[in-house]
This record gives sequence, structure tokens and C-alpha cells, in this order.
Amino acid sequence: MATQTEAATRGGLRVGVQKFGTFLSGMIMPNIGAFIAWGLITALFIPDGFLPNEQLGSLVEPMITYLLPLLIGYTGGKMIHGVRGGVIGAIATMGVVVGADIPMFIGAMIMGPLSAWVMKKLDAAWEGRVKPGFEMLIDNFSSGIVGAAMAIFGMLLVNPLVVAFSNGAGAVVQFLVNHGLLPLTSIFIEPAKVLFLNNAINHGILTPLGTEQALEQGKSILFLLEANPGPGFGILLAYAIFGKGLAKASAPGAALIQFVGGIHEIYFPYILMKPVMILAAIGGGMSGIFMLVLTGAGLRAPAAPGSIFAVFAMTSSDSYLGVALSVVAATVVSFLIGSFLLKISKAPEGDELGEAAAKMEAMKGKKSAVGFAFAADATSGPVNNVVFACDAGMGSSAMGASVLRNMFKKAGLVDVKVTNSAIANLTDTYDIVVTHQDLAARATPVTASAVHVSVDNFMNSPRYEEIVELVRTRNAAPAESVSVGAVAAGAGASATDEHAGAAAHAAKHAAAPAETEAAPAREVLVADSVVLTGTAASRDAAIDEAGALLLARGAVNAEYVASMHTRESSVSTYMGNFLAIPHGTNEAKGNIASSAVSIIRYPEGIDWNGKEVKFVVGIAGVNNEHLAILSSIARVFTDKAQVARLETATTREEILDIFGKVNAS
Repeated sequence: MATQTEAATRGGLRVGVQKFGTFLSGMIMPNIGAFIAWGLITALFIPDGFLPNEQLGSLVEPMITYLLPLLIGYTGGKMIHGVRGGVIGAIATMGVVVGADIPMFIGAMIMGPLSAWVMKKLDAAWEGRVKPGFEMLIDNFSSGIVGAAMAIFGMLLVNPLVVAFSNGAGAVVQFLVNHGLLPLTSIFIEPAKVLFLNNAINHGILTPLGTEQALEQGKSILFLLEANPGPGFGILLAYAIFGKGLAKASAPGAALIQFVGGIHEIYFPYILMKPVMILAAIGGGMSGIFMLVLTGAGLRAPAAPGSIFAVFAMTSSDSYLGVALSVVAATVVSFLIGSFLLKISKAPEGDELGEAAAKMEAMKGKKSAVGFAFAADATSGPVNNVVFACDAGMGSSAMGASVLRNMFKKAGLVDVKVTNSAIANLTDTYDIVVTHQDLAARATPVTASAVHVSVDNFMNSPRYEEIVELVRTRNAAPAESVSVGAVAAGAGASATDEHAGAAAHAAKHAAAPAETEAAPAREVLVADSVVLTGTAASRDAAIDEAGALLLARGAVNAEYVASMHTRESSVSTYMGNFLAIPHGTNEAKGNIASSAVSIIRYPEGIDWNGKEVKFVVGIAGVNNEHLAILSSIARVFTDKAQVARLETATTREEILDIFGKVNAS
């Protein structure tokens, strides 16, 4: 129990850090185009530029001093309180901009959200208390007063603090450079990138500091600490030569997308699959930074995305050789370390990206007895829009959306809209939401009505095939034929209790199962397979108890029960509302003789990976014979009143009656 609590705490901490990092980068990412525009004008028209022009070069200082900080302040305010917050944020940002001798990016990242938050709280305080006809007057004057006050606050208090912080941070960077210690930052940067903090680090921290340094020195090494494509490129080349199976086959394509397209997230699964490969990324990153320090090279502006083309486009005119050596050194070192690690691996099967992905996806429900059973019953309305969400909404999500779009096209599903988005911009308007497994916890709360699917491989996830099958099934069904089967599929896909929200949404539209479904269900769930008071005291014991009932029916053999534990060891089958649905893996379907369902109640509740479970439903299905009862189970457990009835039921027949199976035998 302590271990589970610690794991949950660590996961919660990681999600919290990701959210904060995403918030910081969210103020910079939408304005990257402005940074690039400033970088291009600087590179071309300053006295040391490619095309020196005094008149055009006069754009440089106003853009860096006013335009960029005001855009950041506006964006930060808008993230908190819409356009009204954006305007307040821009006004307040002027307070830290005026009189400062450094670009006030950090000041803007403070004042924009802070002033919008103040305005939001004040608006909430007098909401509904303003007399009709005075709303516009109050809104305009309140925003003007708050904006003015926050601008003064920024000028007098925040400005000096930001200047002191920036000077201190600059001194730390210079100290690291002077003492040859800057390469050590890769020890923190590379692991953080793999945890999807890459945009937060690059655009939330390094870009503001680097821009200040570039204004003073004409270039900054900080722009390339995270954006260097060399480390990831070297790792993918190592997999391309020394990898096995799908990892070897997919690595060349991934390398091209990473190095040329600038989508660094594509190599993260190759490290997550074999965590020791992070050493290759760290070694490559350190080598690249060392070469930058050695040659004094840097970029004029941030390179986004981290494509080799974007890197050289932003390279200072005196730094092409140094930047090239940095990328080459990072690639070579990460390749050599990665190749060595792959060659000495004691568990070669772990190198198989395909096997790792397939195994994980199978355990999560890919074509498993319950996963596709629910998918086959997924008729809760057609799927009209699918979104692939990632941290920034520019890299892996764009690629994932492209893959899904092509698969839908090949499947003839041309009417389904597939888009990509940053998690921070998601709204509860999508039918299916696809994310990387490490980002799923952040996407689920804001898209509760959607089916959620998490993947671990952006290019070749077996989950994509399941999505296509789910969409084909739902879009082929009559619009009026509605059930909550897909809801359970969504819950199984990501195995998070937050999907209870999705279930509740779909359940509002649920229709009764057809009469033709009822007959098979009577044979699947019988009174002898219902236990009012289970004896198990743990998750594993409860799985055994549910499996024993299936065994007693002659529906499965012992190997199927063992596979129920295998399935559970990967991703929890907890579904929310005190319900867990243990079932076997796809590989174990051959151990099912006939469809059967067992239901066991635990009045005192048992611990299920940190969640309280009072009902355990064991499932084995053949030829969709169990779909009706699964639909009933899903429908019942999205209704709190029905769950309460189950908790107080005193006979097996009463429980069967709740599922609409009176006198089943």
C-alpha cells in the first residue's frame, strides 16, 4: 500500500511539474513566429548581419524590448482569463518593460498571468451584483484601474526583482561556461526531455535567458542546449543498425522525422523502452554543449522546431562551424554509446520496440477479450472528430494526427476529422482523444466525455488499428442505436478512473439493449456465478476468486485465469464507481471454451492499486456472446442509484434483476 501511495505521489508530482512547465512554455510557444521574425531581421540587417541596413535594422530593438514581452504578457493573461485577461496582462507587462535595460520576458511571464488572475478574481467577486445597464461601464473601468495598478506594481516591485534574477542567472551561466561546467546541464535536460518537459525547459526557461544573452552578445549558446537534434538522431541511428524487430525497422524513418522535421518527441519511446539509453542522450548532449563552449558558437534566436534546418537558419554568422561540430559530436557520441548499450544488452527482447509496444498494448486491451468486445458494442453515436494531443501541439501530435488521418483514409473513413492540439488547449468537444501514455493523466480531466486512448509509440502503435476499428464500428451503426459499450472501451484503453465521467456522459443517451441481445446474455451470466460476499482480501485473490467461478462453469481453463493476472500486472482494470473488470489477454483467447461472466461483491471493499473496489466482474467472451451483459454492466455502473442497489442487494436474483436477467439460470 505504501509503495502504491508513493507511486501515485510521484506520478502526481510529475503531472504537476508537467502542467507548470507547459504553462510556462504555453506563453512562449504561440509567439515563436515572432521570435523567428526578430531573429531573421537581426541576422540580416544589423551592422554585422548578412545584409546590413540601418533603417531596417532599427526594427530589432523595439521588437525585443516591446513587441515580444507584450505578446508574452498578453498570451499569459489570455491563458488565465481570456481576451480580457490578455489585455490586462499586456498593460501590466508595460510596467516591467519601461525602464528595463534587459528584455523583460521573465517579467512578462510573471505579470501577464498574475494581473489576469487578479482581474478574474475581482470579476468573480462582483459577478451578478452589477445593475443592468452598467456592465460595460464597470468592465471597462475595472480593467483600466486594475491594469494601471498592476503596471505600477510591475514597475516598482517586479522589475527590480526580475533584473536581479536575470543578472544572477546570467552570472551562473557565465560561471558554468568559464569553468567548463555547462555540459553538465545535460544530466538534467535530457531526462527531463523524455518526461515531456522539453518545451517547458527550452521555451519556458532557456529561451528568455538566451534572448537576453543574444541581445548583448549577438548570439546565445542557451538556444541549443535542448534543441540540438544530435543526441536523438544518434540514438535512432544506433537502433537502425543494432536494434531488432520493429525498433530497427522504424528507426530510420523516425530519425528522418526527428532530424529534418524537428519532432524530438519521436525518439522518446525508444528511450522509455530501454531506459539505460538515456545515458546515450546525456553523453551526446554533453558532447554537443562542450563543442559549443569550445568554439564559442551560438544561435541568434530559438530554433523551433528543433530541425537541423531551423538550427542553421538561426545560427549566428560566425558560428556555423561550431554549430555543425556540435550537432555532429552529439550525434556521434550518442550513437556510439547507444550502440554499445544495445550490443551488451542482457535482455535482447527488450530491444524489440514492436514486441514491447504490442505486449503493452495487448495488456491494455488491444484486441483482448474485453477490449474488442466493448469496441464491437461501441455504438454510442458516430465519431466525427479525433484529436491527437501532445505537450505543445506542434510535434508528436501533428505526426500522430497525420498517421491516423492516413489510416482513416485507407479505411474509407473520410468524414472523420483528425486534428492535433496542445493539451492546454483541449476542450470537451472531441469524440476520441489520443495522447502519449505519460500525458494521459493531463488530458483526461478536460475531455471527460471522450474516449481516451494512450499510446507509447507515435509512429507504429498497435492502438491506431484499434481506433480505426472502433470508429468503423461506431460510424457503421445506426445513429439511434446507442449504448455505453464504447465508454467501457475508453476506460479500458487508458485504465483511469476519470473515465467514469465519459461513462456518465454517454449513459445519458443510452438505450435499452435489443431483445436479440438478451438471450445470449442469459447464458453468459447465471446465478451460480454471482457471489454476494467475496472472501478475497486483495486484488490478486479477487482475480483468482472471479476466475474460479469461470473455471467452475467450464468456460475457461487455468491458463486463462493466469492470463488475467498478466493483464492486470500491466494496467489496472479498475473502471471507477467501485468496479474492476479483470480479463485475460488477447493471446489467451484460445483458452476460452464458452462465454461467461462472474460477479463478486465485496461489501467492505478491497484495495485495487490504491482504489477501492466493491464489485469484481470476471469476463471471458467468445463471438460477442457476452456483449449484452457487458453493455448492461457498463450501463448499471454509470448510474449511482443502481450501484447503490447493488450494494444493498440481499439475493443473487436481485443482482440479476438489476442487470435485467430475472430468473436467469
